[in-house]
Amino acid sequence: MPSFSGDEPIQIGAATVVPQNLWIMGVTIVLVLLVRYFFDKTLYGKAILACSCNKTAAGLVGINVNLMLLTSYGLSAAIGAVAGLLIAPIAFTSFDAGMMLGLKGFSAAILGGMGSSMGAVAGGLVLGVLESLGAGLISSGYKDAMAFVIILAVLFFKPSGLFGFKSADRV
Repeated sequence: MPSFSGDEPIQIGAATVVPQNLWIMGVTIVLVLLVRYFFDKTLYGKAILACSCNKTAAGLVGINVNLMLLTSYGLSAAIGAVAGLLIAPIAFTSFDAGMMLGLKGFSAAILGGMGSSMGAVAGGLVLGVLESLGAGLISSGYKDAMAFVIILAVLFFKPSGLFGFKSADRV
């Protein structure tokens, strides 16, 4: 799939950036803000959150649980489709292309904190910067392994993630 703005790199100081990466960052920021607004400010978003906490209680207060489940599946599919369209021009396609992306996404969510959506975004940024620094300073051969070393260190020293919080459920 061709890039949206061509393949000519943009020079920013001593670094070069492919225009498709700028598209990815821009659309990601917009999507994160829209999803945050959806869950914080809209009735459907709050209903989906209620269903994720307790389906039975949400159903008892009049929320159509099946509709909220379908809406959440549709929302996640739409976000995944946009992500696929954005990354297709710079990623090589193979049968297992999504495996490493999924593992790194999971690592970013754990790093940021599972209870914090904005923490997951920050965890992704931190993980990406640390991976790039590790690839530049140590070896690019260890770039993929850096994510897992970082996540193991976080799980060992701060299991709730960087922005997560410790919780105890009372029964």
